Amino acid sequence: MDLANTSRQEGEPKGGVLAHLERLEARSRKKFEEPQGTPAAESALRSKILQLRRLRDQLRAAVERRGARVEASAEPDQALQVSEQALERKWEDMKAILQAYRFTGLSGKLTSRGVCVCIQTAFQGNLLDSYFVDLVIQKPLRIHHHSVPVFIPLEEIAARSLQTDIRHFLFSLCEHLNAYAGRKYQADRLQSDFAAFLAGPLQRNALCNLLSFTYKAEPGGQAFPFCARLLYKDLTVTLPTDVSVTYEGTDTPPPSWEEQRASHEHLLRTKPLHRVFAAFARGEERLELRLAY
Repeated sequence: MDLANTSRQEGEPKGGVLAHLERLEARSRKKFEEPQGTPAAESALRSKILQLRRLRDQLRAAVERRGARVEASAEPDQALQVSEQALERKWEDMKAILQAYRFTGLSGKLTSRGVCVCIQTAFQGNLLDSYFVDLVIQKPLRIHHHSVPVFIPLEEIAARSLQTDIRHFLFSLCEHLNAYAGRKYQADRLQSDFAAFLAGPLQRNALCNLLSFTYKAEPGGQAFPFCARLLYKDLTVTLPTDVSVTYEGTDTPPPSWEEQRASHEHLLRTKPLHRVFAAFARGEERLELRLAY
């Protein structure tokens, strides 16, 4: 009864429910510590104090749970916002790349998933095969579909730079495809235009980075046959890194053979394959050698 009168006299509590409960608890404790009239009154005050403490603890726990829920709901929203901004930047970067490279053999168009990039290969002014890569613009970026040959290390190139630098990914892929197309073009030209020089079939692997063939510097003549082996260790180049020219025959070669062999090795290492044989066809082997040096 005294507690109710006290509340009405002081009006609305200040500081919220918790503060009000703490003030009531303090007053109850004070009254409990003062001499009481009867044991029944003391027991009632003890019960009231315990009840107020339980209510205070319940309210504190509820406030803490509410705060934790608010923080947890805010974190996913912030992460989603950051992810959306990153994807928008990748989208804008992709459009800028396509516009910048449209005159260099790389073009593309936007799709519902992202962008489809087309890579047009060429070698010495000759347009060759084209390939496409369909990219899905999401996090992480991924390749949905492509027409890149299986022997081109697309997965390795993507693992190195697709997620970190899309420009570098496209540049590296263009390098590999153009180099492969250039090597294949040279081998095709040798077989189609200079078959008369070959003393057997041209052997090559799928990547066209290993070629071997037997040839004569003079078609249909009595010249000694040469056996050439061209290795392209770097898959982004169109000239061989290792060239070996050996003698293919049973007769003893003339003294001038070694000089001729060395000149062939140099020409094959420094000039496209079909151009070397074009020089042979014109009888300009020695002139080409002097120009090369």
